Amino acid sequence: MKTAVKNRYKIKTKETKPKGESLFTKIDKLLKVDTSFDSGLPVRFVPYVLFFTCLGLFYIGNNHYAEKTIRKINRLEDEVEDLRANYTTLKADYMFESKQSEVAKRVEKMGLEESATPPHKIIIEE
Repeated sequence: MKTAVKNRYKIKTKETKPKGESLFTKIDKLLKVDTSFDSGLPVRFVPYVLFFTCLGLFYIGNNHYAEKTIRKINRLEDEVEDLRANYTTLKADYMFESKQSEVAKRVEKMGLEESATPPHKIIIEE
């Protein structure tokens, strides 16, 4: 009777499908990177590593220099805009102050008056 019970309650296990290799496993097998670095970094790669390291450092430095230059240009453009607005304001004030009516008001305090008769041309005959 025990044997019949055992057969009736068999535990079914999941059937595992054979998995395919991952992309990185395929790349590792293709390039054989593990065998290249067993005894350390191969000397033949050192010039290439140094070249690409220097190239990367140059690229990063050039990028920082370009960004610093752009910030400086933006700051100078803002300063030029402020100076242009200041110039326009001063020019408008100067034009207002140099009108004949404004000049007459200012010299009236000094005791000068505006002449009512127009100037005459003096001609000397020789």
